[in-house]
Amino acid sequence: MGLGSGTRPLGPSRPSAIPLGLHHLHLTLVPAHCWLHTALAHTDRVITVIVPQRERRLEPRSGDNMDFETLPKIRDEERESSMGYVHGVSGPVVVASNMSGAAMYELVRVGHEELVGEIIRLEGDLATIQVYEETSGVSVGDPVLRTRKPLSVELGPGIMGAIFDGIQRPLSEIGLTTGSIYIPRGINVSPLDTERNWEFTPTNGLRDVVLELDFEGKGKPLSLTHPWPVRQVRPYAEKLPSTQPLLTGQRVLDALFPCVLGGTTAIPGAFGCGKTVIAQSLSKFSNSDVIVYVGCGERGNEMAEVLRDFPELTLEVEGKMDTIMKRTTLIANTSNMPVAAREASIYTGITISEYFRDMGYNVSMMADSTSRWAEALREISGRLAEMPADSGYPAYLGARLASFYERAGWVRCLGNPEREGSVSIVGAVSPPGGDFSDPVTAATLGIVQVFWGLDKKLAQRKHFPSVNWLISYSRYGRLLDDYYERHFPEFVSLRTRAKEILQEEEELAEIVQLVGKVRSMERTAGGSLAELDKITLEVAKLLKDDFLQQNGHAPYDRYCPFYKTVGILQNIIAFYDLARHSVETTAHSDNQLTWAIIRDNLGDVLYKLSAMKFKDPVKDGELKIKADFASLLEEMHNAFHNLED
Repeated sequence: MGLGSGTRPLGPSRPSAIPLGLHHLHLTLVPAHCWLHTALAHTDRVITVIVPQRERRLEPRSGDNMDFETLPKIRDEERESSMGYVHGVSGPVVVASNMSGAAMYELVRVGHEELVGEIIRLEGDLATIQVYEETSGVSVGDPVLRTRKPLSVELGPGIMGAIFDGIQRPLSEIGLTTGSIYIPRGINVSPLDTERNWEFTPTNGLRDVVLELDFEGKGKPLSLTHPWPVRQVRPYAEKLPSTQPLLTGQRVLDALFPCVLGGTTAIPGAFGCGKTVIAQSLSKFSNSDVIVYVGCGERGNEMAEVLRDFPELTLEVEGKMDTIMKRTTLIANTSNMPVAAREASIYTGITISEYFRDMGYNVSMMADSTSRWAEALREISGRLAEMPADSGYPAYLGARLASFYERAGWVRCLGNPEREGSVSIVGAVSPPGGDFSDPVTAATLGIVQVFWGLDKKLAQRKHFPSVNWLISYSRYGRLLDDYYERHFPEFVSLRTRAKEILQEEEELAEIVQLVGKVRSMERTAGGSLAELDKITLEVAKLLKDDFLQQNGHAPYDRYCPFYKTVGILQNIIAFYDLARHSVETTAHSDNQLTWAIIRDNLGDVLYKLSAMKFKDPVKDGELKIKADFASLLEEMHNAFHNLED
């Protein structure tokens, strides 16, 4: 329900969030400490509805939806108490007078074009408003209309497969309505298509009342959609530790620095290091059920590339091939859109993610990039004349980042039937010049649990993904040990060995740089490296070139399932162990083996190790790939045995 085009998002079968029939129902009323959590889920014709407690807060009124078509209009307003007037304008920041009684973060309409804005400061009868549209042409004395509602998103059927701007206005619908490639100021378009029919053939429309709830003498009509304030966390029963990996299809990430479903990840890197490509790869190939991709202040051609590529990609769901857009929602707030809307786009994305999490889905939200969001905070803070902190960013930057990342997690949802869902957040960070001491990067690394650090030098050598294996880390390793023990018992030890080899290679590289690799690898006694060190260098090169490096444009390598990742790593580590064992056992015999002898006699084996990545998971299949890897492992054992003899 609410998943676009009449289909559910790609992923395992889960219960629908809305019952298919609403007759002969038994209602269970459960109070909640929030305005409304519409978790209508069916089990044996029982519906649990989470209903309101009395709290004093700014809330959407009964029957209201976050539809810009239905918001109050200045020309229709007769109450002077709902009207203020523009007192001053500074870019996206507008100061309005005669605003006594207004609330913080209340949604307002500014000027005769009714631009969308949000109150961010109150002082006397003056209200400071950040406007989410271009303010050119707004003059002193223009009307400012209070809506008495917070900035909210409309949650319901039709979100999947759509592309919105930062305040959930549908860009495709705006394009059809206006015939322009730009968003006109003050345009009023419904976020969701109210005329669209759905697979379960409802007898009511999207906003028609399907259920009326009577609680403590007050009636509450419920439709298939409901608004939700974007800054308010959607409630859940309990937050749980996650034990399932977020599989990305990228070997370096899945093997060395794994994230969990419900985890938090940062991808800092300089321009051109591949942050956007990694975020898009996660959107295309991860094991999440729903993808929410937020383009926050990035270039418009990147969002255009997403719109071009995603519809062409397909995944198999319950034996049926379907486009990947059926599980994807795009929030586009590109660099040429108003600065203030960047902050709203992040909150819009996380609120939509929580909505699908409450249905029991595993959601991944990609925020590209949080640095642009922080820059928007810095600009607004500067116009408000707030005291700047490091690099001009506001002092509350760390608190804003923490409140955003804390909305991730694996939770047990409210209501019946019992279900669990997760929101995983992957945030790209763009530090100037790749400097990881940048305030945004430093604040982010103090919050997230996984750090995928991108290296400019690797990117310049065309080594992608350009994740630096020496500085990256994951704090979820122990949480996933049980998962690996059940499915891939040998993997944890293989990962440890691979990290040790890469670390040793970094230490040996200093010697190689001093005396030169050719001389270091000589067989003569004048060589600077021991035979075991030569093996370490060559196997580390094999790991870097044929395991950590991945071709995102090749059909065989753009996505690597985890069984293939484990198989490649297992054979490379086996070759390393066999080579070291052969050199050590023959060190004091007349038939002493050196790395040069091994390389000359086992050239075919080395080539086959490099060619393991060319196995296509789609064409060859899991069984054939596993059989080929096992055959290569046996061939290596026989080759080293014959060489020793």
